[in-house]
Amino acid sequence: MAVIKAVPPSGQAVGRSMELQWIGVAFALGFLVRRLGQPPLLGFLAAGFVLEIYGLRPDASLRELADVGVQLLLFSIGLKLDLKSVLRPQVWGVTLLHMATVTTVFVAIILGLSVAGVAAFAALDLRAAALVAFAASFSSTVYVVKVLEERDDMGSTYGRIAIGILVVQDLAAVLFLAISSGKVPSPWALGLLALIPLRPLIHRGLKLVGHGELLVLAGLAATLGGSALFELVGMKGDLGALTAGVLLGGHAKTNELAKSLHGLKDVFLVGFFLLVGLTGLPTLETTLIGVGFVLLAPLKGALFFWLLTRFHLRARSSLFAAASLGNYSEFGLIVGALAAAKGWLSPEWLVTFATALALSFLASSPLNARTYALYQRLRDRLVRFETAKNIAEEEPVDASDAKVFVFGMGRVGTGAYDALCERYRDHVVGFDLDLDAVERNRQEGRRVVLASATDADFWERLHVDPAKIELVMLAMSSHMENLGAIDLLRAAKYRGVIAATARYADELQELREAGADVAFHVLGEAGVGLVRHAFDAVDGVSPATDVTGSRPPVGETPAQGPPP
Repeated sequence: MAVIKAVPPSGQAVGRSMELQWIGVAFALGFLVRRLGQPPLLGFLAAGFVLEIYGLRPDASLRELADVGVQLLLFSIGLKLDLKSVLRPQVWGVTLLHMATVTTVFVAIILGLSVAGVAAFAALDLRAAALVAFAASFSSTVYVVKVLEERDDMGSTYGRIAIGILVVQDLAAVLFLAISSGKVPSPWALGLLALIPLRPLIHRGLKLVGHGELLVLAGLAATLGGSALFELVGMKGDLGALTAGVLLGGHAKTNELAKSLHGLKDVFLVGFFLLVGLTGLPTLETTLIGVGFVLLAPLKGALFFWLLTRFHLRARSSLFAAASLGNYSEFGLIVGALAAAKGWLSPEWLVTFATALALSFLASSPLNARTYALYQRLRDRLVRFETAKNIAEEEPVDASDAKVFVFGMGRVGTGAYDALCERYRDHVVGFDLDLDAVERNRQEGRRVVLASATDADFWERLHVDPAKIELVMLAMSSHMENLGAIDLLRAAKYRGVIAATARYADELQELREAGADVAFHVLGEAGVGLVRHAFDAVDGVSPATDVTGSRPPVGETPAQGPPP
């Protein structure tokens, strides 16, 4: 009779079991939070705390997953980073003033609590208080980018400024870590400057990659390669990932590369949010201190709003940027980990930073989800903070001769714009939040303005009579923006036709209920347009736009074609 022996699970099987637990809990809580109308990242944070309660500890694979996620995030920022925007006073001036003010205020509060002998603050001296305050001055790069991506506002004026502020903060953190660690970069670090003249060659290589999975692998290789190269010469790997993105940015394939990495980046970032929760189980003391930090977070946002308006941003842009930046940063954990390793802070402060970070995300998410409505309600009060003159991107624009507005000048918007020009000639005006998209369309001969359909000051800024506008087309990729634009248009007493696009079938009814006269399912009805072009070809009619995307010059009617 054969004897069956129990075989202990292999290390690989145990590791896979742990990974399944992380993925399963993260998915379950992320799905639950999404059903409640909140960003899934809050569920991922909660999953980390749940796993911590059950005694699971992060292993090397999860840490590597989180590191790659953050590096891909920084690489994506580099792809879209406009170096000129970082040098604007609205970016570096606001960032340095904000960090200095927040650090000073927090140091004063912490030392006051230390003198009073309050709990964990009693043992803090000036250096320790400065470290805690410095860590609290940062805003979360991960969180802000996620908010901007969900709104599709990465290219907006306030989005670009917010990203620039984060980059300056990140550079300050990298500089601090380099100095504090006592690790002097290798003399070979100067050789990294040779990457600048190699940029055209790098762009040529990207062009040869093509599309699909090779493009994804190219982006991943550039991210990890840039990180490894910087670490090789004694510099922070995250800065290398950001630099790699900057070197590849500005290429014709930049947007395609960013989109191809989007899903991969999001998956890796789940590891980061899990790690935050797995940093340590909060105690009553660390939780109370974390809550105290969260109660002070609105001061950070209010200071951002005030500084941005002093630097000539409109109240709306200032509010949107301040709402996204009014939180605590993952760099607080990094600074805390270094301080704890050096013995400058007790390890409990690392758990406190993690608690404050998670709670600030929880508090910020409802605020950012309601920023549009908040501005409309408080607009009269907020505009009092504006200066007499705004930055060039937000100056008033004359569109008094317009009859048609097209919001969102992507592929759908530009196609609609060109078709409308056949009937309305020069009375069509396009709008987009992305400055690059605006410039690109202007170069192609279209009349496009940098503006937002969800801007409550829209009609005032454009100096136009709503009664003269016959048609407004909403072709923005964000469903929430399309809904918000409909509300604002109806509130402005607009009585013309509103046509809106939807990416998913279940969004069509929401658009109609909000007040859209026409709701168009972009993906579902694309085949109808293709059939119409095919019928034109069968009938010997030359369509205005062929399948390759070529078109006649703007404002010119094709020799043949269907009547408008």
